[in-house]
Amino acid sequence: MKMIKSKIFAAASAVCLSLGMTSCSDEMNSHQWVNYDYNYISETFTSVSSFVTAIYGQIDNGYARYGNAMDASACDEAVFSDDGASVQNLFNGNWSPSVPVTSMWKNCYEGISDCNNYLSDFAYKLSFPEYEQDPNYQKDLYKYQKSPYEVRALRAYFYFLLVERYGDVPLVTKKITKDEVNSLTRTPAEEVMKFICDECDSVTQNLPYGWSTGSEMTTSEPGRVNALFSQALKARTLLYAASPLFNKNNDQSLWLKAAQASEELINSAKAAGLKLEGYEKIWDKDNYANSKEVIFARRLGQTYSYEAANFPVGTEKGNGGNCPSQTLAEAYQLKDGTDADWSNPAKVAELIANNDSKKSKLDPRFRMTFLVNGETAWPKELDGKQLETFEGGANGLPLAGATPTGYYLKKLLNPSVNFAASSTQKPLHNWVVFRLGEFYLDYAEAAFRATGSPTAIPQGCTMSAIEAVNVIRQRTGVEMPALPATLSNDEFWSRYERERMVELAFEGHRFFDVRRWKEGREHADVMVMKITKNDDGTFNYNRETVHRPWDDKMYFFPIPDEEVIKNPNLGQNPGWE
Repeated sequence: MKMIKSKIFAAASAVCLSLGMTSCSDEMNSHQWVNYDYNYISETFTSVSSFVTAIYGQIDNGYARYGNAMDASACDEAVFSDDGASVQNLFNGNWSPSVPVTSMWKNCYEGISDCNNYLSDFAYKLSFPEYEQDPNYQKDLYKYQKSPYEVRALRAYFYFLLVERYGDVPLVTKKITKDEVNSLTRTPAEEVMKFICDECDSVTQNLPYGWSTGSEMTTSEPGRVNALFSQALKARTLLYAASPLFNKNNDQSLWLKAAQASEELINSAKAAGLKLEGYEKIWDKDNYANSKEVIFARRLGQTYSYEAANFPVGTEKGNGGNCPSQTLAEAYQLKDGTDADWSNPAKVAELIANNDSKKSKLDPRFRMTFLVNGETAWPKELDGKQLETFEGGANGLPLAGATPTGYYLKKLLNPSVNFAASSTQKPLHNWVVFRLGEFYLDYAEAAFRATGSPTAIPQGCTMSAIEAVNVIRQRTGVEMPALPATLSNDEFWSRYERERMVELAFEGHRFFDVRRWKEGREHADVMVMKITKNDDGTFNYNRETVHRPWDDKMYFFPIPDEEVIKNPNLGQNPGWE
């Protein structure tokens, strides 16, 4: 869908369109509800399509949740190299309703408000008779007729983002007045999640599995909501609904529903031609179009800002950024399926100092995610020079912004970017919202909890939990040994948590996984690797634990003070009062 400028977009940039944060002052301004010209928007396919495209533009960008920091740096996956960055507030004691760190509440309700406005004013009712002679009329009309279901799916997605962060939130499904906005109360999270799932069921029946980019209605149009999107959203929502944070009574039937929804999504995806493939292809610059695994990706356009934010300090424009932790490193096994010995410095040197990733003894996903001391070919600017992440090295402390963990990030970034070159190409970037691999892991977790066994198959399903995990471990290019069927429940859960951390590293899951499992305290601290160089050219590798305080109130985000002041009916999440 091609976006054009229209009156609504110009007006939307000047006023707030959200719900709790809708007003730019303490009182709602009714102009926000009439900031578009109905006749202008409704007179062409293009204008209506642009309204919908603007809603797509409000989908979250996981590359930059907190400035340039990802969710990974707010949990034990990573440490952000800038001590003064806003992400540090999440664990340095400065997080509060008056310092909310994220604008997700505002952003999501802006999206929801736009969805409700579209559904109220433009959905279902237009036919564009003056364009009937246009050769593309039927195709454009078909897309318009499906657009309300796209918008409903996007609205449900915005609600999911709110629930996973705030728990109970106001549920608004219609265009509302300024007086109604400032008297809203919060709906229990369980009801909001039920709404999400019901919406997903409805729109799945009315959306295609592929969109037309040419004359055929069955070909794929990348980056557009389809039936797989709504099935994926339902499956993820049900996993959260079954998890301890929300499933306070440990209702086993919720785990069964989650397992069944994930397998239904897996089957639908495979029927639509999706499959697991090479791990690195998931975040390739053309992943939205060429990856066989990506269900939906948020298109971010051509930019090298993410490379600049995360390339090693000491390279041109490199700022360090989101640096993988030693905690994450130790989740990776050796290629033979045994655990690596990270406590032995000599063994560590052997593990990470080998520049040939094909000869590395670790799970192949380690070298696809971690940029290590001694690397010579990634990023391209190194051009044979060794990366020096050790203290005193060309890319190490005490340089400002240098890695505090001993590692830099590879995953999600494009190594071809070379800021030292006279002209730098800006590669495409696409944030993966849903991919097939996630749902094998979601299924494994739900199946294990539903049956109480890693080898039992839930009612109505065809895989055991351990079989689903092994699909991920044996994907192309990874091919790790299968988990044995003899694992005890405790052993399986430990291995599952590690597998999920490895497979989904830096994709925005870990931060919320430890919360929905109610394991925040257990995973609050983060390990780093301190590397020093000896006179003989060898290295010392010493693991250190960085303590991060935890308070159970942090299972949910605080509602921003400005919203509670405008609408006291919102109340505040426990512990943040």
